[in-house]
Amino acid sequence: MNQNVLEAKKAIVGELTDLLKTSNSVVVAEYRGLNVAELTELRKELLKKNAKMGVYKNSLFTRAVDELGHEDLNQYLVGPNAYITCEDPLEGPKVVTKFAKKHENLIIKGGLIEGKVMSADEIKDLAKLPNREGVLSMLLSVLQAPVRSFACAVKAIADKQQ
Repeated sequence: MNQNVLEAKKAIVGELTDLLKTSNSVVVAEYRGLNVAELTELRKELLKKNAKMGVYKNSLFTRAVDELGHEDLNQYLVGPNAYITCEDPLEGPKVVTKFAKKHENLIIKGGLIEGKVMSADEIKDLAKLPNREGVLSMLLSVLQAPVRSFACAVKAIADKQQ
């Protein structure tokens, strides 16, 4: 094999390794049967959530995964795969899961979420969880409830005394 080709492949593996290190979620999905318009639509939805989709040779992606010690992910690296990466551990899986519900040709195989290899079912379950803002708003409403109840009770006592 040509030395230039080997150097190019090593560079791609290095880029993939860096991408995997900086991403908190990586979803492996088979895209066979999707047309260009559907793939473009998926990419646009992903970009809205600061997520990216790339198509790489499985052998190169396998080398990057092996360098990071996540050999369990290799079971999903068969066939034509798209790799969805995102810094947020929930946003990428949410977009992919929602898109897969509308387009049956996109098949989620598995992924790597915050360093843990997950199956397709686990990723779909994870996508059902609320995002960070949703969790914070729920927490704030729970924290605010006792104060609100106390204020209503004090107001009721004050109204009763008048």
